[in-house]
Amino acid sequence: MRLENSFEVPAPPETAWRLLNDVPAVVPCMPGAELHETVGENAWKAKLKVKLGPIGLQFTVDVTRDEMDATAGRVVLAVKAREAKGRGSAEATIESALAPQGGGTRVAIVTELTLRGAVAQYGRGIVPDVASQLTAQFADCIAAKLRDEPAPPQSKPIGGLRLLLAALWRRIAR
Repeated sequence: MRLENSFEVPAPPETAWRLLNDVPAVVPCMPGAELHETVGENAWKAKLKVKLGPIGLQFTVDVTRDEMDATAGRVVLAVKAREAKGRGSAEATIESALAPQGGGTRVAIVTELTLRGAVAQYGRGIVPDVASQLTAQFADCIAAKLRDEPAPPQSKPIGGLRLLLAALWRRIAR
């Protein structure tokens, strides 16, 4: 499944580039994510907690930076996630591109996502809407960091029921 999202941050591309490529600084901005280990200059391990109503999922995540082009403002991450209780897995290729916009920077994110097992059944049909909400929360945290404000903590599990209801509401409103 292909997901396309974007957001703007209140900083020039060079400043946004430095922050967005500082993976240990950025991971806490992902709702439900926690950096577990820096494996190398371009590899990290994280944990991701997701709660979908009564179902709690915890993923072990491996992230590698496969490509990075500072001149073009483009980076590609490969993500492999396994649910701790064997209920499924996910793989994603995430391409981010930065471009100047107004006095800030526009960050475009294209994700190629594959879900397997029970995780695919839980998320079927709502992943694009949930991804856009998670991107908005991520963008708010990144913008706060760029303004040197304390970023709201994001390590609590992603509240799937709230995200699901909001996604359903948006679908109905369309």
